Amino acid sequence: MSSENYNLYFNGYWREPNIGGLPANSGIYCVYGCVYDSAKGEVSISKLIYIGESHNVQNRVANHEKWDEWRRKLMSGEQLCFNAALIGGEADRQQAEAAMIHKHKPPCNSKYVDTFPYDQTTIRTSGQNARLHKYFTVHPTSSQGLMGIGYSGRSQW
Repeated sequence: MSSENYNLYFNGYWREPNIGGLPANSGIYCVYGCVYDSAKGEVSISKLIYIGESHNVQNRVANHEKWDEWRRKLMSGEQLCFNAALIGGEADRQQAEAAMIHKHKPPCNSKYVDTFPYDQTTIRTSGQNARLHKYFTVHPTSSQGLMGIGYSGRSQW
């Protein structure tokens, strides 16, 4: 079994009115609920809502079909907030995204929450990585469970 390692540096937080500042590059992005303190010019991240990947993060977030679902997860006084970590190739983005989803289980993700079809993957996050584990390893799962290893459900003894 091979193993993959990814270092994801999450740069900045962009509130919903400022998503044009998200990178127009390839990467993984997170959607959060946050509270903005205008006096301090700071956001306080309250919850992780969704994790995604795209070859153009800015365009994907701006045109995402889940905006209504994301907004339904907000409490009074919260708004949507985003961050992104740049990562190149499509296969790497998809594997790192799957590991992030499998570990964090955001409420608006469904794919990879319960299964992880890739080789062992270790992720290190840094930067503006609120609500994300800083270091973790995800192991492959079998969607067939015991049935996938020849278990028939009957006792052989």
